[in-house]
Parts: sequence; C-alpha cells; structure tokens
Amino acid sequence: MDAGLLGRAAAMFAVTNVDDLVLLAVFFGQAAGRRGELKVVGGQFLGFAAILAVSFAGALGAGLLPDGAVRWLGVLPVLLGVRAAWQAWHQNDDEPPPATGLLGIALVCFANGGDNVGVYVPAFAATGPAGLAGYAAVFLTSVAVWCVIGRFLATRQGVAHVLARWGHVVLPAVLIALGVLILIGAF
Repeated sequence: MDAGLLGRAAAMFAVTNVDDLVLLAVFFGQAAGRRGELKVVGGQFLGFAAILAVSFAGALGAGLLPDGAVRWLGVLPVLLGVRAAWQAWHQNDDEPPPATGLLGIALVCFANGGDNVGVYVPAFAATGPAGLAGYAAVFLTSVAVWCVIGRFLATRQGVAHVLARWGHVVLPAVLIALGVLILIGAF
C-alpha cells in the first residue's frame, strides 16, 4: 500500500467532510444518552458506506472512458466548489436538519455527501483495486475519528460555533483545489 495514497486519502476525506463535523456536533448535542450516541455513529457509518458504494460504482463506470479522459472528471469537484461558494454567498441560515434516529442521520449524511461523490469518483477511477482498498480503509477509519471529534465538539460550544461560521468558506476553496489537482493528474 502506497503511503502517498494513504496521505492523499486522509487529506481528501478531511476536506470533503469538514462540514460533517458541524453536523456530527449538532447530532451528538441532540443525542439522548449512550443509545442516542450509538445511533449517531451508526447513522454516520451507514450514510458514508452509501456514499462509498455510489462512488465506487461511478468509478467503475468512469473506467469505461478512454485513456486520458478520467482526469477531466476533475471538473466535477471544481463545479461543486463553485456551487458551494455560490450557495454560501447567497445563504442566510445554514441550520442542519435535526437528527431523527439512525436512518435519519444516515440519510442526512448521504444527502450531504454529493460533493464527496463528485470528488471521490475521479480519484477512485484513477487508481487500481489496491488503491480503492486503501481509500476505503482510510475513509472508514476516518469516519470513526470524525465521530470522536464530533462528540468532542458537541461538548465545546465555542469550537462548534467557529466551525459553523467558517466551514462554508473552507469547503468551496478545497473542492476547487482538489478538482484542479485531479485535472493536472496529481491523483
């Protein structure tokens, strides 16, 4: 397993899921006891597994493209970044939906993962089976880390406030940067 790929996977996960930290902090803040927290964790894993499944399927379809065309899929994260910037510019209130149990949290995670799919498909299409296994392992481990951080943030109001305030600025810039890196063949 290539250490560079693992590093890129960790970085890709972090930048495409920074907005999930805010959601997780809110969900953990709403969770009632240990059982509620387990629903948040389970919902996050279930939703992210669906994002991975869709991304893997998209990458397999992208594998049918002619050589050299896969890197042009980097246009997707650039467009998603521009869209996220546009929405952040024109949106007044970005309150996440309330947690509604395991399935509700999974659906929110999945619905919030459109930008993830747009970034993951071109990156997955440009790697082989070992690379896909590396991405999956890093991403699923990172979901667990994100849950721990989200739980921590739920108990730190000041930190959660900063993430809620500035997460919308960071996400578009990072998506555009990832798209450019894919376009130039860095992934």
